[in-house]
Amino acid sequence: MNFDLQFGAHVLKAKMSGQPIVALETTVVTHGMDYPHNIDTALAMEQAVRDAGACPASLGIVDGQPVIGMSEEQLRAFAKSPRGSIAKCSRRDFPALIGLGKSGSLTVAGTMILAAAASIDVFATGGIGGVHRGHPFDVSADLLELGKTPVTVVCAGAKSILDLPLTMEVLETQGVPVIGFGCKNLPAFYTRDSSIAVPHSVANVDEAASILTAWRKLLGNNGMLFTVPVPEDAALTNDEMEKVIDTAIKAADADGVHGAAVTPYVLGKVVELTNGRSLKANIALLINNAKTAGEIAVRATQ
Repeated sequence: MNFDLQFGAHVLKAKMSGQPIVALETTVVTHGMDYPHNIDTALAMEQAVRDAGACPASLGIVDGQPVIGMSEEQLRAFAKSPRGSIAKCSRRDFPALIGLGKSGSLTVAGTMILAAAASIDVFATGGIGGVHRGHPFDVSADLLELGKTPVTVVCAGAKSILDLPLTMEVLETQGVPVIGFGCKNLPAFYTRDSSIAVPHSVANVDEAASILTAWRKLLGNNGMLFTVPVPEDAALTNDEMEKVIDTAIKAADADGVHGAAVTPYVLGKVVELTNGRSLKANIALLINNAKTAGEIAVRATQ
């Protein structure tokens, strides 16, 4: 895709100086959390990237204009917007939102596309989308984007509300390297260990940076995943989450929720059923992933 991009001043400065840049998504701001948790988390993620020595670039579409490095004012406007007033933007949505001058928050797939257009190849998020439980033909565009867009995504695995074994199968089919960061099994978003082995793992930032450097030299057309477990003090247990997720998915089915609306509905229900502890885990892993992405990006330039 060709884009007429608008760069934030801080991102332009980073590009000119050669400072590593880490892309951040904005769906968490408009759909993932309520105000003020959404803006507090978005700003904390940006600060975590800065603390690691990199430059954060929150990506979004503002009144039809793709923005690389949204300002705090723009992020606050997204955060305070009524739920549903700003569209989630994946690959299919760019023409309509840009052509009609509308605003959009970017999914993982959408962020990858815009990051690649801006020559940013490291991106931190919470969890990627995947194959939905009980609906094996409902496959997130995130997985297909990872198969064709050269951006490295640092995440806490796939969201645990998904069918994780099938999600890993699709990633394998798409040729996406999945690398555990400090873990040999796939993290499951709210929980640290899904018991599903990942093909490769690294113990530290140095090893991760070596893989990122090799990936860049290979000049492949596919993305790559570093999967980072949620911080231990915020993690929930597998047994509890399985019960909660099962209840939340049944509620979504009963209410006729389908497609792109499923994930925010189920995540909201999970927060309710865990009395907010899942929100604490979500915030902790988002900030930790941003920090880790910044550290990897910086080390890979040294």
